[in-house]
Amino acid sequence: MIGIFKQKTPANLLLLLVFGVLIKLPMFLSPHVVAKGGQDSVLFRAILDFIEPTGRSTPLIYPVLAFGLLFIQAAWLTRFMNTQRMTSRPGYLAGMAYLLITSLFPEWNYFSAPLMVNTILIFVLASLFKVYNQPDARGAIFNIGLAMGVASFLFFPALTFIFWILFALAVMRPFRLNEWLLCLLGASTPFYFYAIYLFINDQWSWQAIWPHFSVSMPAVQQSVWLAGSAFLLIVPFLAGGYFVQDSLRRMLIQVRKGWSLLLIYLLGAIFIPFVNSSDTFENWVMAAIPFAAFHACTYLYSSFRIFPVLLFWLSVAFVLAYQYYGPGW
Repeated sequence: MIGIFKQKTPANLLLLLVFGVLIKLPMFLSPHVVAKGGQDSVLFRAILDFIEPTGRSTPLIYPVLAFGLLFIQAAWLTRFMNTQRMTSRPGYLAGMAYLLITSLFPEWNYFSAPLMVNTILIFVLASLFKVYNQPDARGAIFNIGLAMGVASFLFFPALTFIFWILFALAVMRPFRLNEWLLCLLGASTPFYFYAIYLFINDQWSWQAIWPHFSVSMPAVQQSVWLAGSAFLLIVPFLAGGYFVQDSLRRMLIQVRKGWSLLLIYLLGAIFIPFVNSSDTFENWVMAAIPFAAFHACTYLYSSFRIFPVLLFWLSVAFVLAYQYYGPGW
């Protein structure tokens, strides 16, 4: 499988779809019905209200939507990695790694606000690379801020990623105060129009505009399965980080900066679950994108061919054991 996904052929997109369906088959056999959570923002609640009538009669719609998002994100991440030449060889390893990583935790396969935010984050990541050599990137920078503003209306803690975006602008472009202010203006635009809507409908309240915001330690229940998932997530990431560091000298400046952005992205995504924390793993799914990028480097650059093969099949075996012989999905 590693050798197949190393190749950049159109047929691999279909193979990626088949791989995703097989590795995530239990999500279709036992559909998870989504309920509104305390951290969900107004836009995601509206989406759930729209889906709910169909969901009551056909619960399968929730895993279908979740898988659709996961597959689109895997394909988009693959395209980003290939277009920006983040690795020395184009292929589908990043998409494969993303679908495999998200199978390590059942909650990462639920239709949720953080999963929808992942799509916006990939768009923001790709847009940040596009502004690197643009002499006039004001439109793109405003759209980046606007995208994060919309993301906060799906999942309010996602607004903290605005600090990552400002750091990314400082890395990718010379400092220009007007561009930073334009980005913040884009992020605040959805709040402005939502405030107008509330005012016109006589529903104005600061709580509706700015929900409760707190930082605390999430309550995570420990288990052997959780330890196994964490092990298979961290070990390929550390190996991929080593291979990226070893290849930095041969990379373009833009690509070097890109890997720095992915690392900061990962740190920000790990911080998100501490904002308005909960006892589920759904909020951690935003870390899957940078993890998949580093995992792809482990599968691509390892000089010991048996190492990535063992990692891949060990991960697949663990996922299948989790699904059919463990707690299940």
